[in-house]
Amino acid sequence: MTVATKVQDDTISGRISRALADRIILGGLEPGSRLRQDHIAEEFGASHVPVREAFRRLEAQGLVVSEPRRGVRVAAFDIAAVKEVAEMRAALEVLALRHAAPHLTPAILNAAEKATRQGDKSRDVHSWERANRTFHGLILTPCAMPRLLASIDDLHAASARFLFATWRSDWETPTDKDHRAILDALRQGHVDTASSILARHVQWIGQRPIRMASGKTRDAFAIVG
Repeated sequence: MTVATKVQDDTISGRISRALADRIILGGLEPGSRLRQDHIAEEFGASHVPVREAFRRLEAQGLVVSEPRRGVRVAAFDIAAVKEVAEMRAALEVLALRHAAPHLTPAILNAAEKATRQGDKSRDVHSWERANRTFHGLILTPCAMPRLLASIDDLHAASARFLFATWRSDWETPTDKDHRAILDALRQGHVDTASSILARHVQWIGQRPIRMASGKTRDAFAIVG
């Protein structure tokens, strides 16, 4: 494979993984659904190589699982998976915030406050999640640690999947007091306080019953922070 071909495949692979991730996160592909390599290659006009690369990326994000003789399927999730993501987010986001804090300017903090206000006005779970992710991105990105930020971004994708699966309807936008408390602490230079609030904030898990296709109901859980 030439360098040019590899770059092209990398680009195609990224496009495929992003498209499939969006479908999984938004519920278009349900847990347990099989992802057929040949069908996806045909859909995107690609060879099997970038499709396999996309599958590996999705597996690293925890969105799919590869099983011997069963192929690649959309990953299922339960309360244990939700708690794992919440605890990982708490650890990594606090690390990022501590490194970002010295570089947080009044302009950045004001933009984060604006994102929080937009979240408070959201009419649906998708717009709230976008505003919430914007807030977290603004206060964490100045850490300038790309590998850490990439891991956090993967965890936010998993959080979004849990959230959309649990609150596809009947969403009531919460007023995010934690975001404001984090910003107040950062403006006063109290990084330890801001970190403590952030750790608690991203580990809060909401619960609600949802109706399955069979007509039965089950408890669903999601990170709401």
